[in-house]
Order: sequence, then C-alpha cells, then structure tokens
Amino acid sequence: MAESSTVISNTNALNKFTSLDQKGCIMAEYIWIDALSNIRGKTKTLFKEPSGPEDLPEWNFDGSSTGQAPGDNSDVYLRPVAIFPDPIRKSPNIIVVCETWNPDGTPNKYNYRHECNRIMEANKDQKPWFGLEQEYTLFDTNGWPYGWPKGGFPGPQGPYYCAVGTGNVYCRDIVEAHYKACLYAGIKISGINAEVLPSQWEFQVGPCEGIEMGDHLWAARYLLHRVAEEFGVKISFHPKPIPGDWNGSGLHTNVSTQLMREEGGMKHIEAALEKLSKRHKEHIAVYGSDNELRLTGKHETGSIDSFTYGVANRGASIRIPRECAHKGYGYFEDRRPSSNGDPYQITGIMIETICGGAPSE
Repeated sequence: MAESSTVISNTNALNKFTSLDQKGCIMAEYIWIDALSNIRGKTKTLFKEPSGPEDLPEWNFDGSSTGQAPGDNSDVYLRPVAIFPDPIRKSPNIIVVCETWNPDGTPNKYNYRHECNRIMEANKDQKPWFGLEQEYTLFDTNGWPYGWPKGGFPGPQGPYYCAVGTGNVYCRDIVEAHYKACLYAGIKISGINAEVLPSQWEFQVGPCEGIEMGDHLWAARYLLHRVAEEFGVKISFHPKPIPGDWNGSGLHTNVSTQLMREEGGMKHIEAALEKLSKRHKEHIAVYGSDNELRLTGKHETGSIDSFTYGVANRGASIRIPRECAHKGYGYFEDRRPSSNGDPYQITGIMIETICGGAPSE
C-alpha cells in the first residue's frame, strides 16, 4: 500500500496547481485506440472553445510507436469525432475522441470506428440502440488483484456480487470516483455494481443510438484508467483475469431496433437471432482476444463453439430477458463479447448481421 499512498500524495501536491488561471486557453486531450486496443492520448492547447468536433484541428502522432504505421512512414492523423468535458482537469478543458487516418486519406487499419459509422448511417432508420455492460478487474502495481490477501486467495465466489461491507467489496472508492467522473463528462453511464469475482466490477453505458455507443464506452474506459492512475491501481479488461474456478469478464451487449421495441417486437428479435446463428464464427472473431479462456460453458457463459439462446439463460450465447418474453417486445443480450472487445467492432457487426451492411465506398 506504500506505493499507492505515494501516488495519492503526489496527486494532492498536483491539486495546488489545478485551479491556476489558464489565461483563456483550453487543454484538449486527444485520445485514440492503438493496434492492441489500448488507449493513447496527448494534449493540445486550444485558444477558443469549440462548438463541436468539426471546429477542432486535425493532429498527428508517431504511428510506429503504437503499432499503427511503419517507421519509414510513421505519421498517423487524428480526426476529432466526439468531445466530452474533462473531469480530471475540469472545465473548460475537454477530452476529444479521435479516429486514426493514414497520410493517403484512407482510414488506418485499426480505425474500426470508420466502418462502424458507415454501417450505422446506412441503417439509421432502424434506430439501433445499445447498452454495454463493461466488466473489469482491479490489480495492484505488482499484478495481484487489488485487496486480495498477499500471496493468498479470498473465500470462494458467492458473497461478492452486488455486495456491501468490508471483506465483501474492494476498491469502491475508485469505482465511485469513476462513476462521478463519467457523469461530469456527460457519458451515458447508467449504473455500476460489484461483480462475482472479488475486485471485479461492472459499469453500464447506454442506451446509446448508433455510433454514439462506441464513443461513450471508449471515453468511459479512458476515464477509468485515468481515475485508477490517481490511486496507483491498474485496470484489467482481460476476459479471464484469474485462472481457475473464478468468473471471467465480459462486455455483454444489449441490442434492439425500433421494431423490436414496439408491440409485436418479439418476431423481429427471433428473426435477428436466426441471422446471428448463421454468423457465430464471424462474430466471435471480432468479439475480443483470449475469449476462448472465458467462453467455456461454465461460469455463466455459453460455449465458444456453439450458438444458443434462451429466456433468462445466462449460460446461453444470447439471453432474452424474461420481461421481454412476457411483454412480447424489448431487447436481447449478446453475452459472447469479451471485456476487452472493441465496441465499434461489436456494434458494427451486430447491425451488419441483423440489419445489413453499408454500401461499398
């Protein structure tokens, strides 16, 4: 805990400077996703407040240092696409979500947002809504689950899910700080809860329509890393953070179109599930890395090798909420995506499968 205490002490020292007059300038933190789905960021000084991302200048970075470009042609360009108020530096400073583009004007290989946005635009009349449930685990700087006995293990799973009380929950201070940070930033965070694995938590984002889902989730992930940095704690989105008889981490994806949300929507949900059943492998391929360690058919998961669905069945690929089955309309939950999956890829292939792709460029 000494290292964590030092980090907090240093943060308190920094706080003396956060209220200094910025002389009308704005600090804009440009963030993007690298070749390994890690978040990167750097700061630009602005001299007037933008009314939207279109007012922000394009920028660039060394793609050879992020796995996104070769060393002999390393410039990759950042194109702003979404703005959020910055809860770390506070108003008027901002966080800027960016797409990555090559010098020749083509989207970078790891710019999954571009294709997702094309699919969403092509199917915007369907009004696709998403709600993503982001599970994650907190670790100390030595790589041990935060709050666990050093060199040992807590008691078996059971008392930790949605728990209250010392010994049942860990890291609530970090989770609460992240929640408030997201609300300040205008991220559509809809809730939090402690998860089945001790030191594992979940936050939910949504409902969001179309491309907004990926933008808000990536901004929430960025803030989770930044908040945890203040406490000297690491965030893991690995789908099987602890080997053995422990739950993994997913990115459960709740999906609906306007027709599914209306009276008689169940027939449209069933039609979507039929389409999904025929593209199981294609979805698994973009649902996150190391997902085979999690989708074993145990610990509230379906098998990675088969597509299944059922009402209120958390051991199936797709869960239809009981309320939805009772009313005959609503949404379904895809439980296959891994916690480290890219929300642009996940939501993009979902709408491509159940609604249709985008026209060729």
